[in-house]
Amino acid sequence: MHELSRADARRIAVRAQLLSADRPTDVPGVLRHLTVLQPDPTSAVAPSADVVLWSRLGSAYDPGELRDLVDQQRVVELRGFLRPAEDVALFRADMDAWPGAGEVPAWREEVRAWVRANAACHRDVLERLRADGPLPASELPDTCVRPWRSSGWNDHRNVRMLLDVLAARGEVAVAGTAGREKLWDLASRVYPDVPALPSQEARRVRDERRLRALGIARSRATARPDEPDDVRDAGEPAVVEGVRGTWRVDPAALGRPFEGRAALLSPLDRLVLDRRRMTELFEFDYQLEMYKPASQRRWGYWAMPVLHGDRLVGKLDARADPRAGVLRVAALHRDVPFTAAMAAAVDREVADLARWLELDLVLPD
Repeated sequence: MHELSRADARRIAVRAQLLSADRPTDVPGVLRHLTVLQPDPTSAVAPSADVVLWSRLGSAYDPGELRDLVDQQRVVELRGFLRPAEDVALFRADMDAWPGAGEVPAWREEVRAWVRANAACHRDVLERLRADGPLPASELPDTCVRPWRSSGWNDHRNVRMLLDVLAARGEVAVAGTAGREKLWDLASRVYPDVPALPSQEARRVRDERRLRALGIARSRATARPDEPDDVRDAGEPAVVEGVRGTWRVDPAALGRPFEGRAALLSPLDRLVLDRRRMTELFEFDYQLEMYKPASQRRWGYWAMPVLHGDRLVGKLDARADPRAGVLRVAALHRDVPFTAAMAAAVDREVADLARWLELDLVLPD
């Protein structure tokens, strides 16, 4: 059982997320290590996936690099995240076994029954994609005889819900985007032809790679259907001083020297996405407030967590206005007193963000 201080744990987490002073140098290498990037259409500053890469690579990062990797199908969207195409092998067995082996949850049985009831629409969608794909969902035929019914949000979104199920089964895949709309195609034309790893082995590899990307994580965490926050039995057990319960730590991350830097993070950055882990290790008070009324926001619509060394020290409230050619900073909320060195380091990152966006920086009065 490894015994870690909170500072030890934070430094392991920051270094594992490639946010220490030793910056990486190439997009494929970053994605291969992080394992996932979350695509999100919100562009208050820039798309989240691009901000994550800029936070690691700096202003030399060209967003066109990620677009090219997607166009070349070296990066694919799978389970709602961008992943290296070769990682499809880690999910093929689960796709083939959908809705799952053993006892299947009742809701998945209901979904399977819904797909079977709409077998004709299933065939129509695949035939249209085979002939004319890639296509957006809006151009695919809705010949469902049994409409999708939910709590209300997705009622009658038959084709979109069918595509999600067919993607989980490995029949279709996201082939790109047109504006904010996803383009769909047959999975065989998007994913590489790689052999599937057996399900248990694939799950073990995914857990091990996730732990390398996180450095330290819980063995069990609140379930998320897309990309888990926990790592089950990967790594070795650890306790963190002042934090209840046990953790799993990447043994290769122990005992390494640490040199930090300043960084501005996307609200969807993996360092802060697991809010419970963020609170326990970094003691950082933060929420994404874009869904709150403006009068109820404390830090801003898309406030960016500010990292300095091994601490999350504040939030940057900024909005990009490409039409006006400016990056407007409304506020820099400081959670702790900034030293002159901290302030200078954060200011350099803000200036670098504007330079990367090719916008003039407008600071608050």
